[in-house]
Amino acid sequence: MESYTCSDFPVYHTAFDSYEWLTKHADPLFHRHVAVAGIWGLLALHLADESILPFDYLTYVEQLQRHTGCLSKLLDRSISLHPIVNSIQELASAARGVEYEIKQLREQESRGDHVDLKLRALNDRLMLAERGFLDVEGLQGRQWFKHLIYGPPSDYESKLEFFPGIADALSQSTRKSQQNRQAAIQHEVWRVARAIERAAGALQGNLT
Repeated sequence: MESYTCSDFPVYHTAFDSYEWLTKHADPLFHRHVAVAGIWGLLALHLADESILPFDYLTYVEQLQRHTGCLSKLLDRSISLHPIVNSIQELASAARGVEYEIKQLREQESRGDHVDLKLRALNDRLMLAERGFLDVEGLQGRQWFKHLIYGPPSDYESKLEFFPGIADALSQSTRKSQQNRQAAIQHEVWRVARAIERAAGALQGNLT
């Protein structure tokens, strides 16, 4: 078979990757695969040994605030980001409450108190909060992508590496009228805000 190089076979985000290309060019000795498997293995061990899942939603809040600041620079004043800002504040309040609860449970655990059920309930909330960022309908035209905070935009030249639904609305809005453009973007803003509200609600114990 004739040999080829990476430039001859552009595999970036395609369905044409082959075992031959992988073993010849991408990772011949599978060093990268071993490294990634080791990282995931250590993460699994870490999660298994922790009595409380190490999910830091205050850091998540900081990231969301930075993302919102970046997004505001790309939008005109006709698009309101207040729904996202308000939902982030709600998530921040819930995250601070969880941090205090974790501190209390750690102290009770160190005293030998029976807190197994409380720990289980807290871990359920921490886990379900992340699921709150998922939307059952998925991204418009790409329903298999459910996460409204992080995901690949449909336009790989997009300036947004977060809020994929908003990124798609921005890139697709050039073909719409001004009114329809604003409506499409604002709709995605509301979807993100509701996702953040769901996460905040889960942290607060509203699991329905």
